[in-house]
Amino acid sequence: MTGLQQYGRWRQLYQLALLLGLLVLSQAAYAAPKLVLAFGDSLTAGYQLKPAESFPAQLQVALTKAGRDVTVKNAGVSGDTTSAGRARLNWVLAGLKAKPDLVILELGANDMLRGQDPATAKANLDAMLADLGKRGIPVILAGMRASPNLGATYVKQFDAMYGALAAKHQARLYPFFLDGVAATPKLQLADGMHPNAAGVAVIVKRILPVVETALGAK
Repeated sequence: MTGLQQYGRWRQLYQLALLLGLLVLSQAAYAAPKLVLAFGDSLTAGYQLKPAESFPAQLQVALTKAGRDVTVKNAGVSGDTTSAGRARLNWVLAGLKAKPDLVILELGANDMLRGQDPATAKANLDAMLADLGKRGIPVILAGMRASPNLGATYVKQFDAMYGALAAKHQARLYPFFLDGVAATPKLQLADGMHPNAAGVAVIVKRILPVVETALGAK
């Protein structure tokens, strides 16, 4: 092989390597945003709030500011119990264009407010976590706390189920979704239960590190 032929071969290899490199960069640049599914009740849906004030909307803004290319989908339904959430989980997932990279599962408050048996709520959450696990979807389980007026036994059973289920299914646990907001009137609507826009901002600020860890490297 002459020197000229050898030069030509190396030039072809260099051009091929350059082309492959550009292709990889192009694919990375056009990669779809990660999908976070916020699946819950009125606390997720944004009861009496403007769409931009809801938890999913504010979380997406916070993730974008943190340099994340993420789409947060609002799959909250006001009034949902764990039974209702369990019943609609499959069709919500089926209606998505892609498998979520993360699900924030926030349910149980309405079960508690109606005084329903914690064992039923636990069974429903257990089934949803198992379903998501089979699909290979990471989960942040957002916990709730029972009202003291329901009695010590009820409170103990209800509050403990979130940690137990997170451990069973190896889900990340955010112990109390309303942390920093509950019992703080200026962060709540007039009903004293739902967060206002400022309250949602507090929730987002506190849960954001957990969400970022669950999403992994940027």
